[in-house]
Amino acid sequence: MKKSKCLLISWILGALYSIYVIAYFFGNTASQTDAAAALGAGLATALVMPHMVLTVLATIFNILGWAMNKRGFALTGAILYAVAIVTMPIYFFFVIVQMVLSFVGFAKLKKTPSITE
Repeated sequence: MKKSKCLLISWILGALYSIYVIAYFFGNTASQTDAAAALGAGLATALVMPHMVLTVLATIFNILGWAMNKRGFALTGAILYAVAIVTMPIYFFFVIVQMVLSFVGFAKLKKTPSITE
């Protein structure tokens, strides 16, 4: 069975961005020596945390959708990318490509017949 190239590209970009955003915010928080700067970095991390969690979850579902050729996982990943954009609209350009590719990958996957059909 052929694997979706759109989902492959989407999960690679999603994984790279997830690693980047986690390393940036947690690395920035850990590297602060001043108490006020550490507090500010901690608040910034807390504000971006929903975006980070949703992006990581979307990437996981994207990987599952690609690896198992399951439409449901691909759609869930695409929706989670969309919700990640809503939680942090200023970072939309980091996840818009993954979201679009996930929806395209979902649309191109063949629908598997259910047991009742």
